[in-house]
Amino acid sequence: MQASQEKSAGLGLALASALAFGGSGVAAKPLIEAGLEPLEVTWLRAAFAALVMLPVAWHHRGLLIRRPALLIGFGLLAVAGVQAGYFAAISRIPVGVALLVEYLAPALVLGWVRFVQRRRVSRAAAVGVVLAAGGLACVVEIWSGLGFDALGLLLALGAACCQVGYFILSDHGGDGEDAADPLGVIAYGLLIGAAALTVVARPWNLDWSVLAGRADMNGAEVPAVLLLAWLVLVATVVAYLTGVLSVRRLSPQVAGVVACLEAVVATVLAWVLLGEHLGSAQVVGGAVVLAGAFIAQTSAPKAASDGPVASSNGSAGAVEDRDLATERQVSKAEGAARAGGQRSAMQ
Repeated sequence: MQASQEKSAGLGLALASALAFGGSGVAAKPLIEAGLEPLEVTWLRAAFAALVMLPVAWHHRGLLIRRPALLIGFGLLAVAGVQAGYFAAISRIPVGVALLVEYLAPALVLGWVRFVQRRRVSRAAAVGVVLAAGGLACVVEIWSGLGFDALGLLLALGAACCQVGYFILSDHGGDGEDAADPLGVIAYGLLIGAAALTVVARPWNLDWSVLAGRADMNGAEVPAVLLLAWLVLVATVVAYLTGVLSVRRLSPQVAGVVACLEAVVATVLAWVLLGEHLGSAQVVGGAVVLAGAFIAQTSAPKAASDGPVASSNGSAGAVEDRDLATERQVSKAEGAARAGGQRSAMQ
């Protein structure tokens, strides 16, 4: 009975996290259209969320000594890289399309495993990659010479690559007793990401009067500061907290599958609130992308007994350890920030 209640609570928290993350792009795009630069919106989100999470960072201050590389990687890749790429992308292409491009991350992780680490992946995983790529071709309408801005698509792909970079880095962060507390990683990642973004966003040049005005949401005038508050408190702080709590009650794979609803939520909200409509081919393609991401995310690599593609001087135990590490890489590829963090990687 207790286990059932825990699972139900976990599913509820995972759904809440997906809903919260899904609203980030819808809140950010009107701010960008009101006059803020994508990098400025990214900095505002990370900086104010970092302030809210300062007590958490202080509580986990030991991470600075034990896991500096993991914190820096999360801050630069999952916070600064993913967010900046995503917000820059949605300034040029629809919110739903940008997020669907980011859902290539699990497929890209498998590509890294197969072609860089030169190790076998399961047939199911390969099918997931093919589905994700084929679905994306439908989303961008490749038969008509790309139906969206090419730079916007590249920026979204860059955000996906940043997710992959963090997934690979985080797999070397340790597990079991040596595992870093995810809330501590998030808190310090926000601080590090905000510090890094300060250099490129140059907030001292930010037009703060934009936040005192109103932003347009498909004809409706909304206070800009209200959108920023949603972006910081709901789409970042609440989204991360509920996401972490859900994973503690569910397996990462199950929580990741529920997180796939983020793309659906973002697309529906963008349609209702921003007037961004997707064609039937794009809707079908989006469903195929999510199906491919699901298969790629839940398909473990072949067992160690099959052996790696390339010869190795390591022992059989080392090969098995790498197989387990790869499985964790794939399971961590939840598509935001989340991703985001889109979720260990922030969206």
